[in-house]
Amino acid sequence: MKLINKMGAECLGTFWLVLGGCGTAIFGHVGFLGVALAFGLTIVAMAYGIGHISGAHLNPAVSLGVFVNGRMTCREMLAYWAAQIIGAIAAAAFLFVVAKAANMEIGTFAANGYGDFFGAADVEAGYQQISCGGAFLVEALLTFVFLMVILGATDAKHENGKFAGLAIGLTLTLIHLISIPLTNTSVNPARSISQAIFSENALAMPQLWLFIVAPFVGAVLAGLCYNCLNGECKCCCKK
Repeated sequence: MKLINKMGAECLGTFWLVLGGCGTAIFGHVGFLGVALAFGLTIVAMAYGIGHISGAHLNPAVSLGVFVNGRMTCREMLAYWAAQIIGAIAAAAFLFVVAKAANMEIGTFAANGYGDFFGAADVEAGYQQISCGGAFLVEALLTFVFLMVILGATDAKHENGKFAGLAIGLTLTLIHLISIPLTNTSVNPARSISQAIFSENALAMPQLWLFIVAPFVGAVLAGLCYNCLNGECKCCCKK
């Protein structure tokens, strides 16, 4: 498959991820559980829809973890990043236009944040004002777990690879159930970048760095750790 085809698939898939997940958070009245299911369902849909074309990463952290794991080149990873960010921003722009057309207040716009990012009304709704360090730990750890599941479920050695999309989608659902009240759940830099651009929360852009760095840290650790557990790490699996 040509790289341009893979990029197109990643752009489309990430567009749908942001549209479905963040769109549900912005327009729906479904609570944390509903939003978590929305993100999980978008992953399942795209895993089976475009997974055979690009692998359905839909997330720069996933592509980084796959690169560290040795399953893609640096050139491919950077191309995936560009496609994913473009797709995410396009979806966020669409949501912004729709929100304006509906005369809605933009507000936080499903952006990610921590601490004072969540005001008194958010706390009453169930959000927690976690510290910067706590938010970093949550995002890095949950991204690590997410990548471990992805790398394992899509491993060529896995006998039940046809169920990979379902396993990955359910994992993302659980991740959201854990961390929506803490950070609004990122584990995906493209999703965080796109929403921060249009958010009216004054802390959305200043806090964005965490939702890029933490997922990347978790992804790198997962890529290395999976190789070690799988007996493919040259430094710790010597005969």
